Amino acid sequence: MNNYDVAVIGGGAAGMACAAELSVSGSLKIVLIEAADRLGKKLAITGNGQGNVSNEDMSSDHYHGGGKALAEKIACADDYGAGTLFNCIFTSDDRGRVYPAGRQASSLVDSLSFTLKERGVEIILSVQVTSVKKGYELKLSDGRILCAEYVVLCTGGVAQPVLKNFSPYALAQNFGHKTTELFPSLVQLKTDTRHIKTLKGIRADCRVTASVDGRDEISARGDVIFTDYGISGNSVFSVSPIFADRLGKVKIEFLPDVSVDRIAEDVSKKSALGYPVSELLSGTLHNQIGRAIIKRVNSSDPLDVAKAVKNFELEVTGTLGFAYAQVTRGGVRVEEVSPDLQSRIADKLYFAGEVLDVDGDCGGYNLNWAFSSGRFVAENILKRI
Repeated sequence: MNNYDVAVIGGGAAGMACAAELSVSGSLKIVLIEAADRLGKKLAITGNGQGNVSNEDMSSDHYHGGGKALAEKIACADDYGAGTLFNCIFTSDDRGRVYPAGRQASSLVDSLSFTLKERGVEIILSVQVTSVKKGYELKLSDGRILCAEYVVLCTGGVAQPVLKNFSPYALAQNFGHKTTELFPSLVQLKTDTRHIKTLKGIRADCRVTASVDGRDEISARGDVIFTDYGISGNSVFSVSPIFADRLGKVKIEFLPDVSVDRIAEDVSKKSALGYPVSELLSGTLHNQIGRAIIKRVNSSDPLDVAKAVKNFELEVTGTLGFAYAQVTRGGVRVEEVSPDLQSRIADKLYFAGEVLDVDGDCGGYNLNWAFSSGRFVAENILKRI
């Protein structure tokens, strides 16, 4: 039976950050256990593979769930998502999203993996922790039994599940912890497709507004990608949390930087030149988008067409669910966790990352929470040992 000072369960962003920060001491025996065949699977594909780890606007307004106050205390106080963990330079884009300068998410995994190995952290892959008994005794799916003084649960959520037969909350629930209701977040939206059947695969820079019960809830600027089921793209991910447990509409504003009057003037000129009605938005928008708008508005009046460009509504019928979601909304109830992220039920049992009821907006906020909460837990454990 192997004995460790700390066992970190879950080799995603939070678990890797926690183990790396713990290993700074150089004197602890640490084991990091991951059920998948490699560390950081989700981290390696974040930000379309470019590694959007944080945001320059680290405000608690970008966090949700029962743990919003924890996010303000931990994530918002830790610039660049504990960027000092990585051996690279970070830069930001015009929307404040923070990336490694090389724009390669896999390099972040490589950097943390290198640090863990260099500092002697033992890494166990392709093995599940099937049970944890107070003490702590960990039983692994390969039959091994490990003992640890401290245990950190970084088991993530149910979004993009690595293993379908593994509940990330099971170990916490075995100690008596409860979870909130769970919803997919930062996910593609299913919509009424009658007006977008000809737009599959087309991408456009738009402002998207989520509306429920006639009330506009949130807007985001970015890509919209039209699909056979509805819409995708970073602006869609940003507003998708509104539809986690409700349905409503999305309002797509094409040409966000161009006024209605300017569009109407352009349409009027084309009409005077004898353009066919279907081509009145030619060159102003992607031709297929322009034709879809004009077909839907069923008018050649320049002002009607211009207004339709700025307000193209689609009914939201659902989401693509957890299999495609970037993050889980909900998790272990934070009232069962102390301010230092320790269980109020079991001493020396800690939580970090997505497993808790904390989720953030699109734009690096969830990874920032993962890195900073993992590091925060490590710092609190180091104070006790």
